[in-house]
Amino acid sequence: MTDQPPAPELRLGVVGVGQRAGLATLADRPGTARVVSCADPAARGRADARTLFGTGARVHERYEDMLADGLDAVFVLTPDDLHTAPARYFLEAGVAVFVEKPLTVTLADCDRVLATAARTRTRLYVGHNLRHLPVLRTMRRLVDEGAIGTVRAVWCRHFVGHGGDYYFKDWHAERDRTTGLLLQKGAHDLDAIHWLAGGTARTVTALGDLAVYGANAHRRSGPQGPRRVQDWFDEGVWPPSALRDLNPVVDVEDISMVLTRLDNGVLTSYQQCHFTPDYWRNYTVIGDEGRIENLGDGIEGDPPVVKVWNRRRSGYRPEADRTLDAGTFETAGAGHGGADQALVDEFLGFVAHGGPTDTSPVAAREAVATGIAATTSLRSGGTAVQVPALAPDLADYFARHQPGSRGPAARTP
Repeated sequence: MTDQPPAPELRLGVVGVGQRAGLATLADRPGTARVVSCADPAARGRADARTLFGTGARVHERYEDMLADGLDAVFVLTPDDLHTAPARYFLEAGVAVFVEKPLTVTLADCDRVLATAARTRTRLYVGHNLRHLPVLRTMRRLVDEGAIGTVRAVWCRHFVGHGGDYYFKDWHAERDRTTGLLLQKGAHDLDAIHWLAGGTARTVTALGDLAVYGANAHRRSGPQGPRRVQDWFDEGVWPPSALRDLNPVVDVEDISMVLTRLDNGVLTSYQQCHFTPDYWRNYTVIGDEGRIENLGDGIEGDPPVVKVWNRRRSGYRPEADRTLDAGTFETAGAGHGGADQALVDEFLGFVAHGGPTDTSPVAAREAVATGIAATTSLRSGGTAVQVPALAPDLADYFARHQPGSRGPAARTP
């Protein structure tokens, strides 16, 4: 075998230098990849870009001006309702695209982005980092090993203890920007539920309410300049009714409950509450030969464990038949228990070489579709809603891991 020349350093761009810009800093590795271009319409975002990425990155107001910087890939990290246009713009230009979850906030836009990627044969990746979360990877491995037999049900309770600060003090609180928090926040967990269950939702029903933050009269008087969580977050504020400076518009639900039937017959439940005192996710996977449950999820630095009951029947017994320290199976480094770093590593490898990934653009679309169906159901009194399937040709293209998609332009390192 002849020696191959070293791969060229990937040239990366960042569209939207806001709350999730830290993802791009994990990709900024001289010799492997470097952020060379950023765009943000806000002066604050442009200033942050210079701080995060230094003088080696050109900074623009318009993302359209980034193409002149010779990019191999871009991170689209704008607010959710602004994903579609830049994602399609760079896909059309042949630049690989990372879109932060959720893919978009409408099903039509999801399908437009997928169709653009398939038509242009440009690599598309969606940032569902929970597929790299150590505790969920441990649970998925146990499912794949047959530890609980055939999966019949998946439940998730999401205690969003910082929900008031994270989702009710800026654009997240507005239906026009997010559709609802079952999509914006729930897309993570809906995708994880589908992944653990091995199927996707086709029938959805939900109930929900704006139970706490809707009655909070302490709203800002009107829009202000760019604001970020670190500008106001105070973990010491309790109870949730004591929060101040909520967004002027608050019309998304702060508690929701969803039931779905998947295409493989698995039944699922997702519950999301934004005013609990604790902040973590609890998953339960039930098979016909046992049950798996996590205690702690590792995102906030807690040491999660996964318990398996699969040897006998009994009453309540906290000592499971098997207990696994989930943190030992993946590197629990920076960001979401190590998931952010693993996500970025997978994206960079996908840009350079293509091939299978643990995340899936179609799965991302299905999470959005389920979140929209659930939101439609809860706002119509719990009526069952059917989730439309993706066009078969697009589903086939992505199931085959984007065959023939374009990688980085051949460049001399």
